[in-house]
Amino acid sequence: MRQLRTMRARATDEPHRAATPLELFFDLFFVVAVSFAGSQLGHALSAGHLSEALIGYLTAFFAIWWAWMNFTWFASAYDTDDWVYRVITLVQMSGVLVLAAGISRAFEHHDYRVFWVGFLVMRLAMATQWLRAAASDPGHRRVALRYAIGICLAQVYWLVLFVSWGSTLIAAFALGAVIELAVPVWAERGTRTNWHPHHIAERYGLFTIIMMGENVMAATISLRGALSAQGLTPTLVTLAIGSLVIVFALWWIYFDPDTPAILTSNRRAIPWGYGHYLIFAAVGGLSAGIEVVLAFVTGESALTRSQAGLAIAIPVALFLLVVWALHIRPHRYGAADTAAFLIAALLVLLSALAPSAIPLIAVVVAGLVVATMLIRREVSPAR
Repeated sequence: MRQLRTMRARATDEPHRAATPLELFFDLFFVVAVSFAGSQLGHALSAGHLSEALIGYLTAFFAIWWAWMNFTWFASAYDTDDWVYRVITLVQMSGVLVLAAGISRAFEHHDYRVFWVGFLVMRLAMATQWLRAAASDPGHRRVALRYAIGICLAQVYWLVLFVSWGSTLIAAFALGAVIELAVPVWAERGTRTNWHPHHIAERYGLFTIIMMGENVMAATISLRGALSAQGLTPTLVTLAIGSLVIVFALWWIYFDPDTPAILTSNRRAIPWGYGHYLIFAAVGGLSAGIEVVLAFVTGESALTRSQAGLAIAIPVALFLLVVWALHIRPHRYGAADTAAFLIAALLVLLSALAPSAIPLIAVVVAGLVVATMLIRREVSPAR
């Protein structure tokens, strides 16, 4: 058994700070939940339940992303990797499986009770980690206790909401999300935890890669089903190639070797970390969009051509806009580069509305636009 260690804050300039095997294992459990949420989104969109699909996906994804993000920043500051730390982390990983099991009911019936139980397990385990940090690290005791108290108070709100009502309204969920988001802002006022910029950038990058891999897997499974139903057709070949170009180009655009240079303070790091909710949600939504287009091509979708095209166009455009805001703009690229990202996002959205018998044009245009953005970024250095 691994020796019990005192949970002291790690140095913010610790050399060679990299993701641990436990963190990578942790990410895989969350990708299971992301995959379930994306699959439910694709099914709900194909059935024509647009509002239910978007509400279900955005609320479910918020809970998944928030639990992942809280652990990631805590581990960056306090990863002792002893047996107690590992056991508590494994409890959090168990919670995400319970959460994943409740996703279908959250989508279909707006019943978040099972979903909330999984979220509660993860959040109480996180509060336990913070209490341990408070007991072991006098220099950061105040901020650690604030985290623990804030997390527990937020769970009281969810308890009243989900147990008393049984289901939730979007406005009530939004209020709970605001309470959760306010906890780190309040907890770190005056004293910053010792998160490591390079470690945080790597962790977010790795999770982006894993989610994009889930995109490829989901698209491949859907394409295999379409091939079984229709055989190899020019439409399916074009869709497959266009989807791969989109995923490859988005991956290339996202990664910037200077990302740690952005994370110089909480004032910059918190908006950067929170903004990734939209990036991760867009990546997950892209896999659902590919499934929707395939369902439309095979005649298994209740959506119109434009709606099916927007299922891919919206995630791609959202990804471009948020990556520009978080990764490109802080590096002070020129006005031409800023305009290029905005125009690219607009072209992707308009492509879904172009006259066509199928939404394939949206996939082709999105692929061409992001590939062009990639080329421009490589030949246009930052100032």
